[in-house]
Amino acid sequence: MSKNTPYFYTFLEPISKELAYLVRELENSIYSSPRTMLTHARTFIEAILQKVMRAEKMNDDPYMTLKERIDLLNERGYLIPEIIDALHHIRQSGNRAAHDVRKFRYSEALLSWEAIYTIVKWYIEVYGPVDMIVPEYQDPEPARNEYDMTELEVRIKSLEELLAASLGQGQEEVTHEETVAATDQFIKEIEVPGFTTIRSIIYKEQKLDIPYFLRDAFLLPQRFAKSERFLIKLGAEQQARIMSELPNNLEGLHKHVKRYNEKNDENLFEELKTYIEEEKVRRKLALERPGELFFFYRADHIVVTEGLARIPLTTDEFTGSPSLIRQLNEAQIETVGQLPRELVILAKYENVGIGTVESLFEQLRGKQR
Repeated sequence: MSKNTPYFYTFLEPISKELAYLVRELENSIYSSPRTMLTHARTFIEAILQKVMRAEKMNDDPYMTLKERIDLLNERGYLIPEIIDALHHIRQSGNRAAHDVRKFRYSEALLSWEAIYTIVKWYIEVYGPVDMIVPEYQDPEPARNEYDMTELEVRIKSLEELLAASLGQGQEEVTHEETVAATDQFIKEIEVPGFTTIRSIIYKEQKLDIPYFLRDAFLLPQRFAKSERFLIKLGAEQQARIMSELPNNLEGLHKHVKRYNEKNDENLFEELKTYIEEEKVRRKLALERPGELFFFYRADHIVVTEGLARIPLTTDEFTGSPSLIRQLNEAQIETVGQLPRELVILAKYENVGIGTVESLFEQLRGKQR
């Protein structure tokens, strides 16, 4: 679901962007991970109860449990039976989801989704702007692009931290302006599956955010022109074969191998920037054009049509690289469609340089037209 895609609780944004975006992630998770939705729905309703307590000028102890908040508001006469039932339903369902190992059903998540609506509608009618209209309840539709459960958890926890900060419950003192800025930054991020920041890598004063879809990506040395041999050496020491093997701080990475220095750390960091941006473009392309085959060469790509895929790999069709064609044929790669998706891999063949691969890419592009 992109940031421009409407979602049911858009109307909550004027009251709290943090609440609105958190409940949007809950909506995303209903069909992807019912357990995730049930578990984190508790945080959403607890935040609403905190807002109620502040509106009623009650002492808002951040260490109170959700049940204690419900009981206190009930004792003071601020809750009606329908709302008490909805609150306890979400609380109890969330507790079960947090501890029970069984598989949770979509229907259970949908029941909590209905309970959320009941609570939000009551909150708006009692404490919200007089002119705010709550739309009629709607069952959520399955998202076209579903998030992996782990990525959903990361997104939801990030929003929960922003929500806690907006309510003054962060571990560090933050101003309202800082909270708003952090929320706006989160919202501005490209919100398609895989693009959530999963970790960051730093080098001196610079920071590089790693998107979720690249967290365990294989770091093909040929993709890093200045760092190819450095990566090969590091890979032999099990230090940089995949993204998750890289340390959070690249300073001193060269110490794992002999005859390399700080400049190699710096070069790798700079090339990682380029690599990540290229991979983001490829990821978007795959999401926008599902089911299609592409050849990639650095930042460029070719759509592999059926006609292009059938072209034989011969010296008559592709000039200037007879050694590459011969070695491909010996490896039983005889048509264009059998080439690797990542064409830079072809530079592994004997006496084949990156210039030869680039020439092949351009010839393939020419035959596509």
